[in-house]
Amino acid sequence: MTSDTHTLVHLCSSEEWAQARRAGERRPPSLAESGFVHLSTPAQAHLPANRLFAGRTDLLVLWLDPARFTGEVKWEPGVPGDPAAMLFPHLYAPLPVAAVLAAVPYRPGPGGEFGPPRRHDVA
Repeated sequence: MTSDTHTLVHLCSSEEWAQARRAGERRPPSLAESGFVHLSTPAQAHLPANRLFAGRTDLLVLWLDPARFTGEVKWEPGVPGDPAAMLFPHLYAPLPVAAVLAAVPYRPGPGGEFGPPRRHDVA
């Protein structure tokens, strides 16, 4: 599988995004627990969304510019149940607010499941 290394996204709640904007960076629990911030390509985002946030209506997709990251991105395996060959991007630093090009609402479909977020023109 070819990974899109240019367009990356991060999922968070609207409240978490508001906190990040005040702080200038996003430090989700995974940064302290695992040492990285979970990211995805747009084609992957529905996998963690359905696993972790099924049915929630307060999520945002943060569309990111990796050139503005202050830490390293490593492409690593996901969790059991993800396609075996699929690698996910992990940012080994806080996510700077300056790297966020757009924060777009991410709503589940009628059955409560998420699909891949529609590409948003952030240019």
